[in-house]
Amino acid sequence: MEKSEKLFQRAKAVIPGGVNSPVRAFKAVDGTPPYIAGAQGCYIYDVDGNEYVDFVCSWGPMILGHAHPQVIQAVQEATTRGTSFGANCEIEVKMAEFIVDAMPSIEKVRMVSSGTEATMSAIRLARAYTDRPKIVKFEGCYHGHADSFLSKAGSGAMTFGIPGTPGVTPATAGDTLNAQYNDLDSVEQLIEENKDQIAAIIVEPVAGNMGVVLPQENFLQGLRDITTEHGIVLIFDEVITGFRLGLGGAQQLFGVLPDLTTLGKIIGGGLPVGAFGGKKEIMDLLAPEGPVYQAGTLSGNPLALTAGYETLSILSEQGFYEKLNARAEKFFNNVEENFKEAGLACTANHIGSMACFFFTDGPVTDYHSAARSDTALFAKYFEGMLKGGIYLAPSQFEASFISAAHSQDALARTLDVHRKVLQSLK
Repeated sequence: MEKSEKLFQRAKAVIPGGVNSPVRAFKAVDGTPPYIAGAQGCYIYDVDGNEYVDFVCSWGPMILGHAHPQVIQAVQEATTRGTSFGANCEIEVKMAEFIVDAMPSIEKVRMVSSGTEATMSAIRLARAYTDRPKIVKFEGCYHGHADSFLSKAGSGAMTFGIPGTPGVTPATAGDTLNAQYNDLDSVEQLIEENKDQIAAIIVEPVAGNMGVVLPQENFLQGLRDITTEHGIVLIFDEVITGFRLGLGGAQQLFGVLPDLTTLGKIIGGGLPVGAFGGKKEIMDLLAPEGPVYQAGTLSGNPLALTAGYETLSILSEQGFYEKLNARAEKFFNNVEENFKEAGLACTANHIGSMACFFFTDGPVTDYHSAARSDTALFAKYFEGMLKGGIYLAPSQFEASFISAAHSQDALARTLDVHRKVLQSLK
């Protein structure tokens, strides 16, 4: 990867670490990141001319695959009318109406420009609504890089073994309490120790940033019951699962409705976007309706919302999720079977079109069980897959995604490379 290597060296001279998001540096897999020149369907192409089957899908948004012609055409047409207005436009209303119709718990929604912006705004709103200072998050869940969320976070923080981060004040860190995912007792203990102090519990209903970790039976309903009992705002971070697991997200799939929901990724169709929404009585606290200030110059950007609206329109077509999820389940089951045939320890967690294969032989139900994975072996596996033309997330603790563009030929090619790599690891 001569051209990628040269670009990486140039980047390191002018960008911290050479990257604009830490996990892209490939430090966890001890390699040089390829620089992507373009993408089409389920394939990406680097500057050195290599083709890869892409299972990162821009970390989830590309559920239709790259450069979907309907989305591209809509965005191209939108650019002729201007790229940003800093004023109201019709597509904001159309997108908000779509989200409110699709997501069971959302009565009103506000658009922002990133998932991090959505989650930090949601907890500010919850604090104002309850007049309480503290929040509860779960170890290994990642809600963006706002100060309140970086204690024992997932995603890149978990990849690099960073338990917190310099720059977060002790007061801010002290207002964030960490519970164990899938452990209601740990939640109840924190509530008991912080009576009438907890404004919100924020959770990924399906964790996607310590690998994929599914909620155990009654976990989400238990959170709903506990928060209702104690007057705590329940926030579902559906930045990953929203419109990935279905039109109604994880909340519809599991039948548990939060008070607030954060969204991102898919609702931008590959362009930067975020949103948060929920009960009218809470959302109406936002300025200019109420006293909680939140604003953004590019919020409701016409290009991002056009891409997102076109994407959601396609997702709403009859049978879309049934077809995608059936193809994904068959593929993930085949991958799991390959691990068994090779005699390698693997725990396969998957739901819908997202999955993670942990290099450990025990069940993975929380941060601590995920952390038992053999990350050194994963790095060797990743290297083999990349050399074979398969692009995976460069971390054991990230999800893999399948898009509607992943053809049977691409999946068969992937399984062939996968079997060969596993044999080389024995």
